[in-house]
Amino acid sequence: MEASTPDADKLDADYIERYLGQLTPMQESCLIRLRQWLQETHKGKIPKDEHILRFLRARDFNIDKAREMLCQSLTWRKQYQVDYILETWRPPPLLEEYYTGGWHYHDKDGRPLYILRLGQMDTKGLVKALGEESLLRHVLSINEEGQKRCEENTNLFGRPITSWTCLVDLEGLNMRHLWRPGVKALLKIIEVVEDNYPETLGRLLIVRAPRVFPVLWTLVSPFINENTRQKFLIYSGNNYQGPGGLVDYLDKDIIPDFLGGECVCNVPEGGLVPKSLYQTDEEPEISDHIRLWTETIYQSANIFKGAPHEVVAEILEGESVVTWDFDILKGDVVFSLFHSKRAPETSRKEPAGPNSTAAADSVQLIGKSWVLGVDYSRVESPLVCREGESIQGSHVTRWPGFYILQWKMHSPSPSAGTSLSRVDDVLATLQVSNHKCKVMYYHEVLASKDFRGSMTSLESCNSGFSQLSGATTSSNQSQSSSLVSR
Repeated sequence: MEASTPDADKLDADYIERYLGQLTPMQESCLIRLRQWLQETHKGKIPKDEHILRFLRARDFNIDKAREMLCQSLTWRKQYQVDYILETWRPPPLLEEYYTGGWHYHDKDGRPLYILRLGQMDTKGLVKALGEESLLRHVLSINEEGQKRCEENTNLFGRPITSWTCLVDLEGLNMRHLWRPGVKALLKIIEVVEDNYPETLGRLLIVRAPRVFPVLWTLVSPFINENTRQKFLIYSGNNYQGPGGLVDYLDKDIIPDFLGGECVCNVPEGGLVPKSLYQTDEEPEISDHIRLWTETIYQSANIFKGAPHEVVAEILEGESVVTWDFDILKGDVVFSLFHSKRAPETSRKEPAGPNSTAAADSVQLIGKSWVLGVDYSRVESPLVCREGESIQGSHVTRWPGFYILQWKMHSPSPSAGTSLSRVDDVLATLQVSNHKCKVMYYHEVLASKDFRGSMTSLESCNSGFSQLSGATTSSNQSQSSSLVSR
């Protein structure tokens, strides 16, 4: 049922009470003026009063700031066809299986309730298997569905329902969820949602927050609007049970079974995404729409015998931190880190032989004429990485210049008792069966002070929740570290 269009110069009192909620005369005047301005200047569909009102509230009814924010959002919606996302977006089967979120009735105030079992979700695996574009579009579809459900509940309950409630279960949250590429993706999603869906979140209930949660909160809270942060309620341990907990906001008969309630919740349980599903080639196109996410966090590379893949990080200051995170999707590789004062020259290496493929993408930066110890030096010992392993690490630089990350195919040394002819047979077999290796990788350069600050956050995960948003201080950092997760 559509709301009747009110008079252009004054809003009907019954209309306000039925669809918008309480408004002061000043707030009502701002809404009328902004709507009139849109009718006179905006080419396209004029948003509903409820939508306009959200932007006014987000900017404390400063009409100029609200108009700027709303116009930017309307342009964004048109550019990326967001108005049609509920009709056009179909989550991939992998996302439906491993994305641990879903709608679940409504709270005591009639707000639609969305449950997210974040601690059970393999966010790292989803990013690597689906890419950031799919995850962002899925989050946008959730927000669009939330607005639709708010309209339905407004009609159902006969009073304005303009926001929804999110219940986030953090049981299982650990350091795997806090790897830097994932945090960057999360911050990007938060930025898009904050800019285009203001005042749509009525309440955020965070339950079973573990000791590592302060780290995540320290990283993301500065990017969340103050009005939104005030809607967060955080419960550690079992504090969500009993008076003052979920029963204050949810009827007992809809509290999910995994939180001690009696209601069966159909939200997927998640689990680890198999590495066999990780993307190894270019990310597939998302329908015919313009991409929302222009930069891909992870890159992939095919590595061939005699053709290593190398990426360079230029360091302008002496002490910075080069960080990396990569997965070995096929074959065994050797990872090394080198330093050079010379700027490397890019050269792509194509594999030779009848099995050559145009998909080869290994990039070689260290010139054939370069001499180790003269033109460049090794700053991290070679690390043999086996198929299926995930590698994370960092290196604190000592000198400015060019730091080269290298992945090359691992050729195992033959045992002493193996005959020469047998060695040739083994190597020939290896070359056929392991024609190429595949790596999915990410690297970044951080200022040393930023890295020390983030390490302090990680080390302070035993701190109390009163220190969630406290400023971090620097800590001692070793010259280099390499972490291997198998």
